[in-house]
Amino acid sequence: MSLTAIIVDDEKHSRETLTKLIEEFCLETTVLTTANSVTEAVDKIKNYNPDVVFLDIELQSGIGFDILTQIDTINFEVIFTTAYEQYAIQAIKFSSLDYLLKPLSIEELKNAIEKAKKKKDQEIYKKQLETLIDNLQQPKFNKICLSTADSVEFINVEDIIYCKANGAYTSFILKDNISLLVSKHLKEYENLLIEQQFMRIHNSFLINLKEVKKFVKSDGGYIIMNNNDSINISKNKKEKFLVSMSHLQ
Repeated sequence: MSLTAIIVDDEKHSRETLTKLIEEFCLETTVLTTANSVTEAVDKIKNYNPDVVFLDIELQSGIGFDILTQIDTINFEVIFTTAYEQYAIQAIKFSSLDYLLKPLSIEELKNAIEKAKKKKDQEIYKKQLETLIDNLQQPKFNKICLSTADSVEFINVEDIIYCKANGAYTSFILKDNISLLVSKHLKEYENLLIEQQFMRIHNSFLINLKEVKKFVKSDGGYIIMNNNDSINISKNKKEKFLVSMSHLQ
């Protein structure tokens, strides 16, 4: 399957480098044109109707996300590019979208293009992009996208009571007696949720500190969550947990 692409980046060198990499290593992908500003990108996307847009997150004329808010119908795949691990990258991960870090890896570029070839459910993809834009407009991320074996769920972060390691999977225990099994390691979600007042209190558990009901000192110490589940806490995590609870906002 062949793809057409537009590259959006405010650095000429970056546009030329990515174009050359695609031409040399991604033979079924054709770069139609490039753009160096939000306005130019919006015009060219509307005129060329590409299959995929490589979108630099930070442009001198604004941020790459501004382009998405100015296009009524997003019928193309977006592969974000950036030179920095930053707040925006966290938002992209919350939405389960693809991104590439500069300097670009040829293998990662090829993998991203292969993913773009697999036509996504447009309604789900639209919701992923909406989640991304909504999270970026908030003081903290409100929603996270979770892929289960048979669905893609968009969950309010505040509805997560705790996460439990389940081998190579993670179980999300939510309010209203809902649980979801997701095919990613707990560590990945620890890295995402640590700034959202979550804490890894045990090798197997990542908890929402706002959902803690009480800490029981007997039997070596354990935590009871608001859904009345009991959670083990590692000895070396108790002091940090108590300090975190005392500073909870």
